[in-house]
Amino acid sequence: MPQTKILLDESDIPTHWYNVVADMPNPPTPPLGPDGKPIGPEALTAIFPMALIEQEVSAQRWIPIPEPVREALRMYRPSPLFRAHKLEAALGTPAKIYYKYEGVSPAGSHKVNTAIPQAYYNKQAGIKRLATETGAGQWGSSIALAGQMFGLEVRVFMVRVSYDQKPFRRSMMQTWGGQVFASPSMETNTGRAILAKDPNNQGSLGMAISEAVEEAASRADTNYALGSVLNHVLLHQTIIGQEAQKQFAKVGDYPDMIFAPCGGGSNFGGVAFPFFADKAAGKNVRLVAVEPTSCPSLTKGTYAYDFGDTAGFTPLMKMYTLGHDFMPPGIHAGGLRYHGDSPLVSQLYHEGLIEAVSVAQLATFAAGVQFARTEGIIPAPESNHAISACIDEALRCKESGEAKTLFFNLSGHGHFDMASYDKYFAGELDDFHYPDSAIQASLANLPKVG
Repeated sequence: MPQTKILLDESDIPTHWYNVVADMPNPPTPPLGPDGKPIGPEALTAIFPMALIEQEVSAQRWIPIPEPVREALRMYRPSPLFRAHKLEAALGTPAKIYYKYEGVSPAGSHKVNTAIPQAYYNKQAGIKRLATETGAGQWGSSIALAGQMFGLEVRVFMVRVSYDQKPFRRSMMQTWGGQVFASPSMETNTGRAILAKDPNNQGSLGMAISEAVEEAASRADTNYALGSVLNHVLLHQTIIGQEAQKQFAKVGDYPDMIFAPCGGGSNFGGVAFPFFADKAAGKNVRLVAVEPTSCPSLTKGTYAYDFGDTAGFTPLMKMYTLGHDFMPPGIHAGGLRYHGDSPLVSQLYHEGLIEAVSVAQLATFAAGVQFARTEGIIPAPESNHAISACIDEALRCKESGEAKTLFFNLSGHGHFDMASYDKYFAGELDDFHYPDSAIQASLANLPKVG
């Protein structure tokens, strides 16, 4: 019987992060200031420590992982790679299906991979507090845990719809010492202004980012921490793909296609970027970002300069965007409800080097339930997007007879998302395909550059 779990030793935890910029055919587009001119690293010093800023702008292929960070990662890494034998049998597909399981982290998702180094570098820089946002709560949980590990106070602005949907994520953050506020909140000028216009505003990641950035910029002892989108965040996540490469080598296999959920891009970048290095070296591997039809930034957005937040505090970044004031519906994959995407992921997609598909909400839950009933793990709603796209491809292989090797990132467990599954079973979820007219209305407000 072929192996089910492919495991590595703690000594196999990567010693360096992989920087995809080194293998991109064109240099990344620069962030711009309010005047439309490229900004330098000094513009970011108000909210980030210099070590992270240097990583953000680096073109160096390999960046060393500090030993205290590797030591902290040993708590749960390396994460296992599984062969999904039972799912393959249920589908009747000739395809082989593998998945990397990041739900083994204490916070239950891949987000801890960047929370630990971000907390470490901020502690080294003498910072006392971190302000951040969270959608579904996976990032907020992760940075609260990392803050506790390195002795930092953590304040989390949690998108209100998720704050209400996922109370146990709030409990996790509070258990690890984090303070949690429903966003928009009364804690910041941004939040108060939004609530004055709409007291029942359900919030968005863009709004929560604005609140966290405002708080970080207003206090010398406080920095901002971001769980996705930025280059240094995707850099930290590449330990996922690097471990997977070693695990595939152990069983003498290699993926034809890789699927990962994509909201801001850290999940996709973490698993796909190390394999992009192989692709750049001539290997034939397809890298597929999977997003919700209700927030389709790659598949329906515009490639343009836009703010990373609603209030316009962040630099302008060139990315696929639905517009910074785009208001996504309250789908249950709260971690994917972001108006834009990582500039690195966006550029690779724009240049035709990676692929993207969107999946409707009901199909993702159907896929998650089928996976849970065959493989046992209940996935997070975000992870269900990759599972759905992977199952679709496995069924195409069934029709064509192709024995492809398929691989997806199971980025987190769904233990705190059972209310979403309850609604699915009760028939209370629906599909929301964001209307083109609403997207065009949001895109009309893009900042004018050049």
